[in-house]
Amino acid sequence: MIKVFNTMSRTKEIFKPLKTGEVSIYCCGVTPYSSPHIGNARPFVIWDVIRRFFAKSGYKVRYVQNFTDVDDKIIKAANKHGVTWKDIAEKNIAVYFKCMDALNVRRADIYPRVSETMDDIIRMIQTLVDKGFAYVLEGGDVFYSVEKIPHYGKLSRRTLDDMMAGARVAVDERKHHPMDFALWKSAKPDEPAWDSPWGKGRPGWHIECSAMSLKFLGEKFDFHGGGSDLIFPHHENEIAQSQAALGDENSFAQYWVHNGFITIGNEKASKSNEEQQSKKTLFTVEEILAKYPGEVVRLLLLQTHYRNPLEFSESRLVEAQEFFGKLARAYWQLDTLARKIHAGEFIKDTAEKNFAITVSRAGGLVEEGERLLSNFYAAMSDDFNTALAITYMFELAGEISDYYGEFTAGKILPVTIDGDIILRVRDIYLEMADILGIFEQPVPVEQAEEISDDQSELVNALMKIILDLRQDARSAKNWATADKIRDELKAAGIVVEDTPQGAIWHKA
Repeated sequence: MIKVFNTMSRTKEIFKPLKTGEVSIYCCGVTPYSSPHIGNARPFVIWDVIRRFFAKSGYKVRYVQNFTDVDDKIIKAANKHGVTWKDIAEKNIAVYFKCMDALNVRRADIYPRVSETMDDIIRMIQTLVDKGFAYVLEGGDVFYSVEKIPHYGKLSRRTLDDMMAGARVAVDERKHHPMDFALWKSAKPDEPAWDSPWGKGRPGWHIECSAMSLKFLGEKFDFHGGGSDLIFPHHENEIAQSQAALGDENSFAQYWVHNGFITIGNEKASKSNEEQQSKKTLFTVEEILAKYPGEVVRLLLLQTHYRNPLEFSESRLVEAQEFFGKLARAYWQLDTLARKIHAGEFIKDTAEKNFAITVSRAGGLVEEGERLLSNFYAAMSDDFNTALAITYMFELAGEISDYYGEFTAGKILPVTIDGDIILRVRDIYLEMADILGIFEQPVPVEQAEEISDDQSELVNALMKIILDLRQDARSAKNWATADKIRDELKAAGIVVEDTPQGAIWHKA
């Protein structure tokens, strides 16, 4: 049973999919007018974990995430740099994918763009005009009439009076109500424009997500997500215009899931916050990835429950890197044990056919692993509590390291029955890692755990040559040479760790 906190009801609800065994998700994507910042990254990492969890739980997932590639900010950036709006959008979409790939965010099934969904947007606006929920002004602007729908404000739980008091509403005497919002903007000089029944122009912000989500997920779909700053006005307006166009108050998204802000210095991370950027704080994802591995950044974003605010700082990145190093060490230890098992280094247990695994050290380890895996899934089933789930994985990492320490110290007899159990423990550990989305890329030597600052470029270069030679030996199954290199390095005070992505080293 999976429980989800629904912003609409403000309670945890038991998830009931619209279609048995299937999950449909729409997440509001970025407006690619510049490089994504860390606040942009949080919802995409969170939804990546959610879809991984559903897939691992046996669901077929359809995930849609848009790009708002036509927008005031994009046009402004294009004019500033003397290029087209399309140039700006394409450049920053490429940067977005590069950053998300580094964070192990798997690609959505569909990435619709405003510029490619214009016919659907125009048809939806026309439907709203025909039904009396929107009106056309002289000059070609089209506005949605918020007073025409009685449940307007049900997501944010605001009345129109509350909205007026708390919003900075541009004065426009042509609107029927100050909170009416634009569905279509008439063309202005030197701006991109498309033909429509009301003249050349482009869509307002909110209508695009309604048109794209309905086009690719249907009139009803399971989840709609994004940052909590989108609850009002963006998601409120999406609900109003979508349900008005469909004529069904129960249509559109069934569960609304919003993540908390990322804060820097207790202020929301924002590209418009000049003070944050002037302090030379790590801010954009590109800047952060230049100093820290993507999987460390991802782990930091998941160590806080998605609904809670997350204070972001470099000191927290350092802590996350240390934490990740401990998780990775257990991973490397399991890989080393698995290699020994496959190489036949575990003693044949012909005399122990009736051996009870529960009394062996490995048997106890797998029992603990099964228990922690069950707890891991329970945490994820309780409103996708990654913070708690990670603690169970960390607990298992400690158990693995303890076992590995006893094994290498010769305190455990390596019998084959234990080998089968260890492979199961590895499967459990990797199942947790797969849902969290870690251990999917190599860790550069200079970013591995316990690398000290005084290692020179020359030492790094020499170690790369040595490890490459050792890897060549391993690839050729020349284990004697590979082990000799490792043992002689160890004698010289250098420890080599074999990982599935390659070897790393650190001083003993």
